[in-house]
Amino acid sequence: MKEIKVPELAESITEGTIAEWLVQPGDTVEKGDPVVELETDKVNVEVNTDYAGVIVEILAEEGDDVNVGDTIAKVDESAEAGDVVESAPAQEEAPQAEAAPEKQEAQAETATETEETSTSGTQDVVASPAARKLAREKGIDLSQVPTQDPLGRVRPEDVEAASRSASAPAPKAQAAAEESGDPAKPIIRERMSRRRQTIAKRLVEAQHNAAMLTTFNEIDMSAIMNLRKERQESFVARNDIKLGFMSFFTKASVAALKEFPLLNAEIDDKDLLIKEFYDIGIAVSTDEGLVVPVVRDADKLDFAGVEREITRLGTLARDNKLSLNDLQGGSFTITNGGIFGSMLSTPILNAPQVGILGMHNIVKRAVVMPDDTIEVRPMMYLALSYDHRIVDGKEAVQFLVRIKEMLEDPYDLLLQG
Repeated sequence: MKEIKVPELAESITEGTIAEWLVQPGDTVEKGDPVVELETDKVNVEVNTDYAGVIVEILAEEGDDVNVGDTIAKVDESAEAGDVVESAPAQEEAPQAEAAPEKQEAQAETATETEETSTSGTQDVVASPAARKLAREKGIDLSQVPTQDPLGRVRPEDVEAASRSASAPAPKAQAAAEESGDPAKPIIRERMSRRRQTIAKRLVEAQHNAAMLTTFNEIDMSAIMNLRKERQESFVARNDIKLGFMSFFTKASVAALKEFPLLNAEIDDKDLLIKEFYDIGIAVSTDEGLVVPVVRDADKLDFAGVEREITRLGTLARDNKLSLNDLQGGSFTITNGGIFGSMLSTPILNAPQVGILGMHNIVKRAVVMPDDTIEVRPMMYLALSYDHRIVDGKEAVQFLVRIKEMLEDPYDLLLQG
C-alpha cells in the first residue's frame, strides 16, 4: 500500500484546501496521473500520484484543509479495479472465519447486479439489489444518490438518506432562515475560499505594516487615444496583437521607476532592497478574487511584447491556470479599476512592494487649456499609493508627475520601446 501525500508546493505555501477529487475509490491510476485539485493561497494546483495502481482510500474530503506532507489517499499497487470493487465489501463487513461465504454472497450479488444494472446517462451505478428495489419504489435516480461506501457502492441506507433529503427544505433556504432567526429575513452563511481568506488577511496586514499614503493626479488621454487610432492597424498587421492602454502605463512606470528607484524597493528589517529589475505586476480580477500575475523584465520588452504577456497572463488568470511562478516576485504593481467604472480610488499596497499605480475610467471633462480656452478632453485620474517609511511625499508626487508627462506625450515613449 502506497500513500499519496501533499507535496512541497512553494517556499511560502505550507497548506491548502481540497478543492476537488479527480478520482474515486476503485479508480485505476497510472504514475503521474492527477488525482486531486488543491486550492492554495495563490493558485489551484493538481497533485499527481507517484504510483500506479488502484485508489483504495481517500482520507480528506473536499473542503478540508491539509498541510504539506499530509497523507490524503492510498494506492494499492497490486490490485485491479474489478477485484477491489467486488471483494472489498466482503472483507470489511465479515469476520475472517466467514470470509468465504460472504465472498460467495458478494459474488452472487454481483452476478445479480450484472443482470439488473441500468444505465443512467452514460455511467453504470454499482448498487445492491435491495438498493435498486428501494430506489424504484421511491422514484430515486441512483446516479444522483451520494454514498458513504469508500468504493462507491450504493446501499439501501444511502437511498433512504437521498429520499429524506429530497423531501426536506432546500439546505440553503433552511440554513438562511435559521441563520437570521426570521424566515422573512434570510441570511446565507458561506465559507470564504482559501484565496479570499488570504486576500483579506494580506490586505489588512498591508494596512497595519506600512505607512501607506496615496497621491493623485490626472492625465489627458487625448494623445494616447489619437496615437492608438493612427497606429492600430499597422501595429496589428506587424505584431498580430492590438495596442492597448496597459502597455503604455507599464512602459511609463518602468521609465519612472528608473528615475525614482525607491519605488522599486522593499524593506527587509533595517535594510532597503533596491531592485535593479522591473517585474511589473498587473492586477487581474477573477471569480475567485484579485490576482496579480507578473510581467517579467518589462524593461526588456517592446510594446507588443508587453501586450502579449498581459494578454497571456490575463487569460491564464481567468481560466484559473496560473502557475505559482506567474505570481511571485513582482517589484511594482498596476491596477485598473477603470474597467469597472471606478472614477477614483486608493489602491492598497501589494506587500512587500512599496508602490502601486491605480488607473481609473476615462471621462470626457471640460478642461481649461494653456491659452484659457475650454476644451472637452478624455481625462483619467491616476493614484499612486506608496509606503511613506521609505518614499517621501516629494518623490511620490514627482514619480506620478513623470508618468503623466510621458503619457501625455507618448510618441517618444513608443519609439524608445
